Amino acid sequence: MLPQKLRKGQLPTKICATCGRPFEYRKKWRANWAEVKYCGEKCQRNRPAAPVPPATS
Repeated sequence: MLPQKLRKGQLPTKICATCGRPFEYRKKWRANWAEVKYCGEKCQRNRPAAPVPPATS
């Protein structure tokens, strides 16, 4: 759980699953920071396709 008051120099960071760049915590992600994977809407729209399981024949 994140502390109630976060200072600018103490914000947690994550690595974007699409572009690989680090991004910092934002107030709008307070309720679901654990589930955030992408730095923004553009990366979320352009996320890599899920691997397709090989067909068995």
